[in-house]
Amino acid sequence: MFPKHKALVLAAVLATAASAQAQVAVTADAGTTGAGLHLVVPMETYLNGRFGANYLKHDMTKRSGMIDYDLKGKLQTIDVLFDWYLRENSTFHLTGGLVYNGTNFDANAKADPLGGFTINGKNYTAADVGVLNGTVKFRKAAPYLGIGWGNPLAADKRLHFNADLGAYYQGKADVHLVSLGCTTSQTVCKALASDVAAEQARLAGDTSSYKVYPVLRASISYRF
Repeated sequence: MFPKHKALVLAAVLATAASAQAQVAVTADAGTTGAGLHLVVPMETYLNGRFGANYLKHDMTKRSGMIDYDLKGKLQTIDVLFDWYLRENSTFHLTGGLVYNGTNFDANAKADPLGGFTINGKNYTAADVGVLNGTVKFRKAAPYLGIGWGNPLAADKRLHFNADLGAYYQGKADVHLVSLGCTTSQTVCKALASDVAAEQARLAGDTSSYKVYPVLRASISYRF
């Protein structure tokens, strides 16, 4: 989950917001950002502040070049969002804000059926490569824009259903790929290191489609 110091910062923000406002709401969320909890507080007449955290464990397989990778990921985000309602008693709102993006993936390359690897167009044996793995991360500060329906602080009732549709920009992936355990000649190991660097650049390019992460989220809220 989140590092301890970030969890403490979030708790402090939520506690401050809660003490500053008499009317608050809590939402339980589910969607493309995983499961989440948010605190909603009034800021101005048509403006609500929304602060919370989301978590989703996501594993997948991705092919880059001639290599298949097992990607084991954790999508960890902290939201600082502001919902602007266009008119009084409206449920439709525009949302903007900032997302702390702690998303990361561990990448493990899978050998082909013969136990070897084709790296940067060159064939290597399992003894040449050893273990080929790495990490995929994204920018920490990700701006968010979206629209939504529902107002957790509406006075008509305490329980509300809400929805969000938007995206945050997390930029180009920061990829690190390394081969560990080359047991053949120094010449082969040196050539392998160069080809792994080329594969690292290729994998970073192939993950460019994740620069913008879509957010589709539904929630149920309770107003205190």
